[in-house]
Amino acid sequence: MTATSANTNAPSNWNLPNVLTVLRIIGVPVFLWVLLQDGGESSYWRWWAFAVFALLMATDKLDGHLARSRNLITDFGKIADPIADKALMLAALVGLNIIGLLPWWITAIIVVREGGITIWRMLALRQGRVVPASKGGKLKTVMQSLAVALFLAPLPWLYWPAWAVMIVAVVITVVTGIQYILDSREAGKVSD
Repeated sequence: MTATSANTNAPSNWNLPNVLTVLRIIGVPVFLWVLLQDGGESSYWRWWAFAVFALLMATDKLDGHLARSRNLITDFGKIADPIADKALMLAALVGLNIIGLLPWWITAIIVVREGGITIWRMLALRQGRVVPASKGGKLKTVMQSLAVALFLAPLPWLYWPAWAVMIVAVVITVVTGIQYILDSREAGKVSD
């Protein structure tokens, strides 16, 4: 089989999982707009923000399932999906900072980790390596998403559970960031 015929067997970037990923990216400003209505004080708008956030996160689960089950995994999807996740999560964290529900230091830790890993992924891509999300990275996304959802829900009794989940999410965020770096160094030793 020639290289040309192998490439024709690769799935097209124009597929449903990738469309869902792009829709998630487009949905980020909509979510932020809804969250910031009435300064985040209105329970009505906060429930809508919760619903939009949950819908956008559900598309993350759905696009991954469709890509794997229908063999539609593409390099575009491997790169765009984590970017969509990060864009939504960072918008949610900044939105929660703006409305005063979350301190900026939480967002700063997450931004430094996410930015560092994104830069590392881009450098790896320039070397011809696509670095997909790890299992730890996926757990990090789930915990961050749950924490944000708990903060978005305008229910006073969720205050302490939201904080507990957020602290766990921050710890996992830091640990998985360190793990990516260690794995990268180990991979560098093997390829030398």
